Amino acid sequence: MPLEIYPDQLEPENQDAVIWRFMKLSKFRDLMATSEIYFCRADLFPNDAREGLPPEDYLHVLGLHPFDVLDRQQLCHHLGSDAQFREGFYVSCWHLFRDETCNMWKEYGEDGVAICSRYRSLKNVLNAIEDRAYLGLVRYGSKHLTGWNVLRFITTKRMKYAEEREVRAFLWIGDPMAGINRHIDAENRIHPLPLTPPPERVLRGHRRRVDLEAFIEGIRVAPWASGTTFEEVNRLVQDRGYTIPVVASELTRYRDLLPYHPETVR
Repeated sequence: MPLEIYPDQLEPENQDAVIWRFMKLSKFRDLMATSEIYFCRADLFPNDAREGLPPEDYLHVLGLHPFDVLDRQQLCHHLGSDAQFREGFYVSCWHLFRDETCNMWKEYGEDGVAICSRYRSLKNVLNAIEDRAYLGLVRYGSKHLTGWNVLRFITTKRMKYAEEREVRAFLWIGDPMAGINRHIDAENRIHPLPLTPPPERVLRGHRRRVDLEAFIEGIRVAPWASGTTFEEVNRLVQDRGYTIPVVASELTRYRDLLPYHPETVR
C-alpha cells in the first residue's frame, strides 16, 4: 500500500539523505534473526510520557482556562481522548544523520550499533507493506501547529528533543473496539490519561519483514564496544550471508575522552 501523506508533513530536500537507526545489541540480534523492523506503540516510549500528545504550550489553542473547573474538565477530556487515539500509532524512530554524537549513542545504542540507510530506502520499504504507513521528519515545538489533529501531534515533539533530528516511520493500526472512554472513572470524573490499558488485542508493537541487504548500507558499532562485541556483530551479519559492511564508530578513537563511559559493555 503506498505511503499516505499527513498534515504538515515535512521531508528532507534530498530523498537520498542518510538516516541511522541506533539500537542496543539485543535489538540488533533480534533484527538479524527475524529480518523484521519493530514498530513500538506510541504510548509505550520509555523516555517521553507525552509522546503523541499535544505540547503543553499549545493547549491554549482550545481557549480553555486551566483554573476554571469546567474548562479544566473539558481539557482533560481532550487529552484523555488523544492519549487513547495514540494507542493506534506504531513508531520506528530514525535519525537524520549529520554527525555522530555521543548523546545519540549514549541514549539509544550504547552497547550496540547504528543501522545506516537512506530516506528513500526507508520509503521504499514502507511502500511495500500492507498497512497504512507514513514517513516524515519530526517537527519540534508548537509554532507549526494549527487545529487539533492527532496526526500533527504524533509527528511533533518538544524542543528539548530537537537534537535527535528524528525521521519518523509509523503505522496507523487503530482498533475501533478498544474504547475511547477509559479516561472516565466510575464517578464520571474525567482524567487526562486512560485509567486502564487497552485490550490485549491492541499489541505493544508490530513487526514487518523487510529485505535487510537491500535496505541497509552499513552498520556502525558503538564507540564503547569491545572487540568481542565487534566480532559478534560481524558474525551475525555473515551468518545470514549478508555482505553489509560493519565498521567501528568514528568516535571509537576518542572513547577515553568522551563524557560518558558505560560501566559494562561486553
